[in-house]
Amino acid sequence: MKVLVTGHDGYIGAVLTPVFQAAGHEVIGLDSGLFGECAFGGGPDPIPSIESDIRDVTSEQLVGYDAVVHLAALSNDPVGDLNPEATMEINHRATVSLARAAKDAGVERFLFSSSCSLYGAQGEDYIGESASFNPLTPYGESKILSERDLAPLADDDFSPVFLRNATAYGVSPRLRGDVAVNNLTGFAFTTGKVFLKSDGSSWRPLVHVEDVARAFLAMVEARRDQVHGQAFNIGATEENYQIRDVAKLVSEVVPGSEVTMSDEAVNDPRSYRVTCAKFEEAFPDARPRWTVRKGIEELYEAFQRHGLKLEDLEGDRFMRIRHIKQLFAEGRLRDDLRWKAGGPGR
Repeated sequence: MKVLVTGHDGYIGAVLTPVFQAAGHEVIGLDSGLFGECAFGGGPDPIPSIESDIRDVTSEQLVGYDAVVHLAALSNDPVGDLNPEATMEINHRATVSLARAAKDAGVERFLFSSSCSLYGAQGEDYIGESASFNPLTPYGESKILSERDLAPLADDDFSPVFLRNATAYGVSPRLRGDVAVNNLTGFAFTTGKVFLKSDGSSWRPLVHVEDVARAFLAMVEARRDQVHGQAFNIGATEENYQIRDVAKLVSEVVPGSEVTMSDEAVNDPRSYRVTCAKFEEAFPDARPRWTVRKGIEELYEAFQRHGLKLEDLEGDRFMRIRHIKQLFAEGRLRDDLRWKAGGPGR
Protein backbone atom coordinates (compact mmCIF):
# COMPACT_ATOMS: atom_id res chain seq x y z
CA MET A 1 0.00 0.00 0.00
CA LYS A 2 0.99 3.61 -0.45
CA VAL A 3 0.56 5.29 2.94
CA LEU A 4 0.86 8.93 3.98
CA VAL A 5 1.96 9.34 7.60
CA THR A 6 1.38 12.81 9.03
CA GLY A 7 3.66 13.63 11.93
CA HIS A 8 6.13 11.01 10.70
CA ASP A 9 8.98 12.95 12.33
CA GLY A 10 7.46 12.90 15.81
CA TYR A 11 7.70 10.58 18.80
CA ILE A 12 5.37 7.87 17.47
CA GLY A 13 5.96 8.55 13.78
CA ALA A 14 9.70 7.97 13.99
CA VAL A 15 9.01 4.45 15.30
CA LEU A 16 5.93 3.72 13.17
CA THR A 17 7.51 4.56 9.80
CA PRO A 18 10.16 1.80 9.81
CA VAL A 19 7.56 -0.70 11.07
CA PHE A 20 5.38 0.05 8.03
CA GLN A 21 8.38 -0.05 5.69
CA ALA A 22 9.49 -3.43 7.07
CA ALA A 23 6.00 -4.74 6.28
CA GLY A 24 6.50 -3.76 2.64
CA HIS A 25 4.44 -0.57 2.44
CA GLU A 26 5.50 2.57 0.59
CA VAL A 27 5.55 5.34 3.20
CA ILE A 28 5.56 9.06 2.49
CA GLY A 29 5.79 11.43 5.44
CA LEU A 30 4.20 14.81 6.00
CA ASP A 31 5.47 17.01 8.81
CA SER A 32 5.94 20.68 9.61
CA GLY A 33 9.31 19.98 11.22
CA LEU A 34 8.25 21.42 14.57
CA PHE A 35 10.28 18.83 16.49
CA GLY A 36 13.00 18.21 13.93
CA GLU A 37 15.66 19.36 16.40
CA CYS A 38 14.59 16.88 19.08
CA ALA A 39 16.77 13.93 18.12
CA PHE A 40 17.75 11.17 20.53
CA GLY A 41 20.78 9.19 19.49
CA GLY A 42 21.21 9.62 15.76
CA GLY A 43 17.62 10.62 15.14
CA PRO A 44 15.31 8.87 12.65
CA ASP A 45 16.37 7.78 9.19
CA PRO A 46 15.05 10.19 6.54
CA ILE A 47 12.21 9.09 4.27
CA PRO A 48 10.50 10.73 1.28
CA SER A 49 8.36 13.45 2.80
CA ILE A 50 6.36 16.62 2.31
CA GLU A 51 7.24 19.60 4.47
CA SER A 52 3.84 21.05 5.29
CA ASP A 53 1.59 22.18 8.07
CA ILE A 54 -1.45 19.88 8.17
CA ARG A 55 -3.64 22.99 8.03
CA ASP A 56 -2.49 23.50 4.44
CA VAL A 57 -2.91 20.04 2.92
CA THR A 58 -5.05 19.83 -0.23
CA SER A 59 -6.87 16.92 -1.82
CA GLU A 60 -4.53 17.15 -4.83
CA GLN A 61 -1.61 16.20 -2.56
CA LEU A 62 -3.41 13.05 -1.43
CA VAL A 63 -4.30 11.53 -4.78
CA GLY A 64 -2.88 8.04 -5.19
CA TYR A 65 -2.66 7.09 -1.52
CA ASP A 66 -4.40 3.99 -0.17
CA ALA A 67 -4.39 5.17 3.45
CA VAL A 68 -3.60 8.14 5.64
CA VAL A 69 -2.16 7.55 9.11
CA HIS A 70 -2.83 10.80 10.93
CA LEU A 71 -0.49 11.27 13.88
CA ALA A 72 0.29 15.00 13.60
CA ALA A 73 -1.03 17.03 16.53
CA LEU A 74 -0.06 19.18 19.46
CA SER A 75 0.79 16.19 21.50
CA ASN A 76 0.12 16.65 25.20
CA ASP A 77 -1.83 18.58 27.80
CA PRO A 78 0.78 21.28 28.68
CA VAL A 79 1.29 22.16 25.01
CA GLY A 80 -2.47 22.17 24.48
CA ASP A 81 -2.97 24.47 27.44
CA LEU A 82 -0.34 26.89 26.11
CA ASN A 83 -2.63 27.97 23.28
CA PRO A 84 -6.06 26.29 23.46
CA GLU A 85 -7.25 27.96 20.25
CA ALA A 86 -4.25 26.68 18.28
CA THR A 87 -4.81 23.26 19.82
CA MET A 88 -8.36 23.20 18.48
CA GLU A 89 -7.30 24.56 15.11
CA ILE A 90 -4.57 21.95 14.62
CA ASN A 91 -5.90 18.93 16.49
CA HIS A 92 -9.58 19.28 15.57
CA ARG A 93 -10.34 21.51 12.59
CA ALA A 94 -7.23 20.61 10.59
CA THR A 95 -7.86 16.91 11.28
CA VAL A 96 -11.37 17.13 9.82
CA SER A 97 -10.14 19.19 6.86
CA LEU A 98 -7.41 16.62 6.18
CA ALA A 99 -9.92 13.76 6.28
CA ARG A 100 -12.25 15.53 3.87
CA ALA A 101 -9.33 16.14 1.52
CA ALA A 102 -8.40 12.47 1.75
CA LYS A 103 -11.95 11.41 1.00
CA ASP A 104 -12.14 13.75 -2.00
CA ALA A 105 -8.83 12.32 -3.25
CA GLY A 106 -10.15 8.75 -3.16
CA VAL A 107 -8.18 7.57 -0.10
CA GLU A 108 -10.01 4.56 1.31
CA ARG A 109 -8.79 4.44 4.92
CA PHE A 110 -8.08 7.20 7.44
CA LEU A 111 -6.48 6.11 10.72
CA PHE A 112 -6.84 8.78 13.37
CA SER A 113 -4.47 8.80 16.33
CA SER A 114 -6.93 9.53 19.11
CA SER A 115 -6.24 9.12 22.83
CA CYS A 116 -7.59 7.55 25.99
CA SER A 117 -7.21 11.04 27.50
CA LEU A 118 -10.70 11.78 26.18
CA TYR A 119 -12.04 9.63 29.02
CA GLY A 120 -10.59 12.16 31.48
CA ALA A 121 -11.74 11.56 35.02
CA GLN A 122 -13.39 8.19 35.61
CA GLY A 123 -13.87 5.81 38.53
CA GLU A 124 -12.03 2.63 39.45
CA ASP A 125 -13.91 0.43 36.97
CA TYR A 126 -12.43 -0.62 33.64
CA ILE A 127 -14.05 1.27 30.79
CA GLY A 128 -14.46 0.32 27.16
CA GLU A 129 -14.97 2.25 23.96
CA SER A 130 -18.63 2.99 24.75
CA ALA A 131 -17.79 4.82 27.99
CA SER A 132 -18.77 8.44 28.44
CA PHE A 133 -16.21 11.15 27.79
CA ASN A 134 -15.07 13.47 30.54
CA PRO A 135 -12.11 15.46 29.17
CA LEU A 136 -10.23 17.78 31.52
CA THR A 137 -7.98 19.50 28.99
CA PRO A 138 -8.14 21.14 25.54
CA TYR A 139 -6.09 18.20 24.23
CA GLY A 140 -8.68 15.66 25.37
CA GLU A 141 -11.52 17.82 24.10
CA SER A 142 -9.88 18.13 20.68
CA LYS A 143 -9.82 14.34 20.31
CA ILE A 144 -13.53 14.07 21.12
CA LEU A 145 -14.47 16.76 18.61
CA SER A 146 -12.32 15.14 15.93
CA GLU A 147 -13.93 11.73 16.39
CA ARG A 148 -17.37 13.35 16.38
CA ASP A 149 -16.77 15.12 13.08
CA LEU A 150 -14.85 12.33 11.36
CA ALA A 151 -17.51 9.69 11.98
CA PRO A 152 -20.12 11.15 9.55
CA LEU A 153 -17.55 11.01 6.72
CA ALA A 154 -17.71 7.20 6.72
CA ASP A 155 -19.34 5.67 3.66
CA ASP A 156 -18.84 2.79 1.23
CA ASP A 157 -15.63 4.34 -0.08
CA PHE A 158 -14.08 5.94 3.01
CA SER A 159 -13.31 4.33 6.35
CA PRO A 160 -12.24 6.48 9.32
CA VAL A 161 -10.83 4.47 12.23
CA PHE A 162 -10.15 5.82 15.73
CA LEU A 163 -7.16 4.46 17.64
CA ARG A 164 -7.46 5.64 21.24
CA ASN A 165 -3.90 5.18 22.36
CA ALA A 166 -3.01 4.60 25.97
CA THR A 167 -0.25 6.85 27.32
CA ALA A 168 2.84 5.97 25.32
CA TYR A 169 6.35 5.28 26.59
CA GLY A 170 9.60 3.85 25.29
CA VAL A 171 12.64 4.76 23.23
CA SER A 172 12.20 6.71 19.99
CA PRO A 173 14.60 8.63 17.74
CA ARG A 174 12.38 11.60 18.64
CA LEU A 175 12.34 10.88 22.37
CA ARG A 176 9.85 12.56 24.64
CA GLY A 177 10.82 13.21 28.24
CA ASP A 178 7.40 14.54 29.18
CA VAL A 179 5.42 11.26 29.22
CA ALA A 180 5.12 9.47 32.53
CA VAL A 181 7.31 6.38 32.20
CA ASN A 182 10.06 8.15 30.24
CA ASN A 183 10.06 11.05 32.68
CA LEU A 184 10.24 8.95 35.84
CA THR A 185 12.99 6.76 34.36
CA GLY A 186 14.93 9.78 33.13
CA PHE A 187 14.93 11.46 36.52
CA ALA A 188 15.90 8.21 38.23
CA PHE A 189 18.84 7.78 35.87
CA THR A 190 20.09 11.37 36.02
CA THR A 191 19.43 12.18 39.70
CA GLY A 192 18.82 8.93 41.57
CA LYS A 193 15.33 10.21 42.42
CA VAL A 194 12.12 8.81 40.95
CA PHE A 195 10.39 12.15 41.19
CA LEU A 196 6.60 12.14 41.55
CA LYS A 197 4.90 15.46 40.83
CA SER A 198 1.51 14.12 41.94
CA ASP A 199 0.53 11.80 44.76
CA GLY A 200 0.71 8.93 42.29
CA SER A 201 -2.79 7.62 42.93
CA SER A 202 -4.14 8.27 39.43
CA TRP A 203 -4.66 5.37 37.06
CA ARG A 204 -3.26 5.31 33.52
CA PRO A 205 -3.28 2.73 30.73
CA LEU A 206 0.27 2.56 29.34
CA VAL A 207 1.54 1.27 25.99
CA HIS A 208 4.96 1.05 24.36
CA VAL A 209 5.43 3.25 21.30
CA GLU A 210 6.40 0.21 19.22
CA ASP A 211 3.16 -1.53 20.15
CA VAL A 212 1.26 1.58 19.04
CA ALA A 213 3.02 1.34 15.67
CA ARG A 214 2.11 -2.34 15.34
CA ALA A 215 -1.54 -1.55 16.13
CA PHE A 216 -1.65 1.02 13.35
CA LEU A 217 -0.11 -1.49 10.96
CA ALA A 218 -2.76 -4.07 11.86
CA MET A 219 -5.52 -1.52 11.26
CA VAL A 220 -4.18 -0.40 7.89
CA GLU A 221 -3.92 -4.02 6.72
CA ALA A 222 -7.24 -5.19 8.19
CA ARG A 223 -10.35 -6.03 6.22
CA ARG A 224 -12.65 -3.03 5.89
CA ASP A 225 -15.44 -4.65 7.93
CA GLN A 226 -13.05 -5.15 10.87
CA VAL A 227 -12.36 -1.45 11.35
CA HIS A 228 -14.80 0.71 9.39
CA GLY A 229 -15.98 3.63 11.53
CA GLN A 230 -14.87 2.00 14.76
CA ALA A 231 -12.91 3.08 17.84
CA PHE A 232 -10.35 0.89 19.60
CA ASN A 233 -8.55 1.36 22.92
CA ILE A 234 -4.92 0.62 22.07
CA GLY A 235 -2.89 -1.13 24.74
CA ALA A 236 -3.25 -4.20 26.96
CA THR A 237 -5.88 -4.43 29.65
CA GLU A 238 -3.38 -5.68 32.23
CA GLU A 239 -1.11 -2.68 31.55
CA ASN A 240 -3.14 -0.18 33.62
CA TYR A 241 -1.09 1.25 36.47
CA GLN A 242 -1.28 3.74 39.26
CA ILE A 243 1.56 6.17 38.71
CA ARG A 244 3.06 5.38 42.12
CA ASP A 245 3.36 1.73 41.05
CA VAL A 246 5.23 2.82 37.92
CA ALA A 247 7.57 4.80 40.15
CA LYS A 248 8.19 1.70 42.25
CA LEU A 249 9.04 -0.31 39.13
CA VAL A 250 11.49 2.39 38.05
CA SER A 251 13.20 2.28 41.46
CA GLU A 252 13.57 -1.49 41.09
CA VAL A 253 15.14 -1.24 37.62
CA VAL A 254 17.41 1.81 38.01
CA PRO A 255 20.14 0.94 40.53
CA GLY A 256 20.39 3.17 43.58
CA SER A 257 17.25 5.17 42.81
CA GLU A 258 14.47 5.92 45.29
CA VAL A 259 10.95 7.25 44.99
CA THR A 260 10.51 10.86 46.14
CA MET A 261 7.53 13.18 46.00
CA SER A 262 7.33 16.89 45.34
CA ASP A 263 6.38 19.01 48.36
CA GLU A 264 3.60 20.41 46.16
CA ALA A 265 2.33 17.03 44.96
CA VAL A 266 -1.45 16.79 44.70
CA ASN A 267 -3.90 14.31 43.29
CA ASP A 268 -4.06 14.38 39.48
CA PRO A 269 -7.77 14.35 38.56
CA ARG A 270 -7.03 12.65 35.23
CA SER A 271 -7.55 9.02 36.16
CA TYR A 272 -8.96 6.15 34.11
CA ARG A 273 -8.54 2.41 33.63
CA VAL A 274 -9.42 1.03 30.22
CA THR A 275 -10.11 -2.38 28.82
CA CYS A 276 -8.47 -3.15 25.49
CA ALA A 277 -10.43 -6.39 24.99
CA LYS A 278 -11.98 -5.23 21.71
CA PHE A 279 -8.58 -4.60 20.14
CA GLU A 280 -6.99 -7.71 21.66
CA GLU A 281 -9.75 -9.98 20.39
CA ALA A 282 -9.97 -8.44 16.91
CA PHE A 283 -6.20 -8.36 16.34
CA PRO A 284 -4.56 -11.06 18.46
CA ASP A 285 -1.35 -10.97 16.40
CA ALA A 286 -0.95 -7.24 17.16
CA ARG A 287 -1.38 -7.67 20.89
CA PRO A 288 1.21 -5.59 22.79
CA ARG A 289 4.53 -7.34 23.35
CA TRP A 290 5.95 -4.88 25.85
CA THR A 291 5.30 -4.44 29.55
CA VAL A 292 6.10 -1.30 31.52
CA ARG A 293 8.95 -3.06 33.32
CA LYS A 294 10.52 -4.12 30.01
CA GLY A 295 10.08 -0.56 28.73
CA ILE A 296 11.83 0.89 31.79
CA GLU A 297 14.70 -1.54 31.24
CA GLU A 298 14.92 -0.44 27.59
CA LEU A 299 14.93 3.24 28.56
CA TYR A 300 17.57 2.71 31.25
CA GLU A 301 19.85 0.92 28.79
CA ALA A 302 19.35 3.65 26.17
CA PHE A 303 20.03 6.42 28.69
CA GLN A 304 23.25 4.65 29.67
CA ARG A 305 24.30 4.17 26.04
CA HIS A 306 23.70 7.79 25.08
CA GLY A 307 24.82 9.36 28.34
CA LEU A 308 21.60 11.21 29.17
CA LYS A 309 22.18 14.24 31.41
CA LEU A 310 19.66 16.07 33.59
CA GLU A 311 20.03 19.21 31.47
CA ASP A 312 19.08 17.12 28.43
CA LEU A 313 16.02 15.68 30.13
CA GLU A 314 14.81 19.02 31.45
CA GLY A 315 15.85 21.04 28.40
CA ASP A 316 14.06 21.96 25.21
CA ARG A 317 15.02 18.82 23.28
CA PHE A 318 12.88 16.26 25.09
CA MET A 319 10.25 18.42 26.81
CA ARG A 320 7.78 19.44 24.10
CA ILE A 321 6.41 22.49 25.93
CA ARG A 322 9.93 23.83 26.54
CA HIS A 323 10.90 23.26 22.92
CA ILE A 324 7.95 25.27 21.67
CA LYS A 325 8.60 28.04 24.19
CA GLN A 326 12.22 28.14 23.04
CA LEU A 327 11.13 28.51 19.42
CA PHE A 328 8.91 31.41 20.50
CA ALA A 329 11.80 32.99 22.43
CA GLU A 330 14.03 32.73 19.34
CA GLY A 331 11.36 34.45 17.23
CA ARG A 332 10.98 31.47 14.92
CA LEU A 333 7.29 30.67 15.55
CA ARG A 334 4.16 32.75 15.19
CA ASP A 335 1.51 32.75 17.90
CA ASP A 336 -0.53 30.26 15.86
CA LEU A 337 2.44 27.84 15.85
CA ARG A 338 3.29 28.42 12.21
CA TRP A 339 6.90 28.98 11.22
CA LYS A 340 8.11 32.46 10.48
CA ALA A 341 10.23 33.18 7.38
CA GLY A 342 9.31 30.04 5.51
CA GLY A 343 9.96 27.11 7.78
CA PRO A 344 12.25 25.28 10.20
CA GLY A 345 15.91 26.20 10.16
CA ARG A 346 15.32 29.39 8.15
